[in-house]
Amino acid sequence: MKPALLPALIPAFFATLMLCTPAFGADKIWISNVKLVSPEKLDRVEMGAVLIEDGRIARVERGPSRPAPAGASVVDGKGYYLTPGLIDSHVHLHAVPGMSMEQGASGDSLARAYFRQLPRSFLYYGFTTVIDLAVSDYGVIERLRKVPLHPDVFHCGEPLVLANGYPMSFYTPDKRFQSFGNYLFDPAMPTAVPAQFAPSAHTVAAGVARVAKAGGICVKTHFERGFGAERNLPVMSRAKFAEVRAVVTQAGKVLVTHANSFEAQSFAVAGGADVLAHGMWHWGALNGQAGLPQEIKALLDKVVDQRTGYQPTMQVLYGLRAYVEPGYLDDPALRKVVPAALLAWFSTPQGQWFKPEVTDGEEDAAVMQGMEGPLRRQRAVVAYLAGRDANFVFGSDTPSSPTYGNLPGLNGYREMRQLHAAGLSLAQIFKAATMNNARTFGLDRELGSIEVGKAANLLLMKTSPLDDIGAYDSVVTVWVRGQQTAREALAADYK
Repeated sequence: MKPALLPALIPAFFATLMLCTPAFGADKIWISNVKLVSPEKLDRVEMGAVLIEDGRIARVERGPSRPAPAGASVVDGKGYYLTPGLIDSHVHLHAVPGMSMEQGASGDSLARAYFRQLPRSFLYYGFTTVIDLAVSDYGVIERLRKVPLHPDVFHCGEPLVLANGYPMSFYTPDKRFQSFGNYLFDPAMPTAVPAQFAPSAHTVAAGVARVAKAGGICVKTHFERGFGAERNLPVMSRAKFAEVRAVVTQAGKVLVTHANSFEAQSFAVAGGADVLAHGMWHWGALNGQAGLPQEIKALLDKVVDQRTGYQPTMQVLYGLRAYVEPGYLDDPALRKVVPAALLAWFSTPQGQWFKPEVTDGEEDAAVMQGMEGPLRRQRAVVAYLAGRDANFVFGSDTPSSPTYGNLPGLNGYREMRQLHAAGLSLAQIFKAATMNNARTFGLDRELGSIEVGKAANLLLMKTSPLDDIGAYDSVVTVWVRGQQTAREALAADYK
């Protein structure tokens, strides 16, 4: 560099430093020269400033720039867009993408590296809050919360799983009752329960009480008859689900139901579930219909009218498709959210262990083609709900299974792109990942918008999320409870 250029570059260098460096120890931060984009005021995207004090939003000003409050550290937003932090309300923090449960819990170096990067990968794509819908290991959540920089973490506790139903069925009979301590016994669906696990100790009231004691904000249930080798599984009776609904309401929790078929979503909506955790990619006897059948439209109208939270989770199938998608592991975006050693391991024979589960002996092209039907059905449902402005609540299901196709942070960004392609407007996606999630999960007094008194979970983006879906990949700076970090420093390949 020529010495003569240094004086000209010094001001720009320090401006960048002020924008990107965490403001450690600063009690007050004045973010000025930004365009405010908040879901409760989408009609007022205008220049303004925000004061952060002790990790909370203390002041929001719209209009001409004013002097910074006394004693505040100043951040010049360069005219970029300031938004609330994003909420991903469907994650599974205990699982390592691409690894079996045993591998992920083994504590080997690859798993440890993944868990170190995990919170930073969510933040890299702007997810300052995550909700774990089915806790398998409370230790994972406790350790994540102790990391100096991490998203806010909420959870639904251990799921209420019907004895021998999904997902208990994937474990051998001698292990499943130990692995799912919050199982339910439904007299209407009697199944074999080992003698040492007394059904009388596994009532709905006891299960919800366990979730509440663990600090859960929601309760997760399932209606899943199974797939692959695990089919014809027992499912909850309507009477038992009604009991769950009543007890969850009494406890003041949100009822989330895994339901990915027309039958399952009909059951959950009739039973008053608050959130449907999945899109509808199975229509049963209606699968072959090209358009959206009237029976399904009638159900979706109820979803809209009841303001049921809807999580399409379109990336579930794309996460599986990663094993047959040429060049997936060469995508540079993966290097931002996965440690290099783990990314390299994915390409090894050991790292490909899950592919036979995905392909089931079929050629890669046939697997890709086989997923088109479920994706077509799912897109049709999403488009209809988008046209009626349903209560979409953003959730990525990260990871949905032992696939390396659902990586933290990146999976959420790709879910947004799929939702937009399926028919959601940019405003609908923005609200789904902010205010809709906060309201549906009872977090709106704390999160979801840029308002005084709320947590200072904020994003600075170069592009408006109301103008371009790519805005979610243009994050410059992230604030979590007022702690400021440059996005580039959150990347797995940051040097």
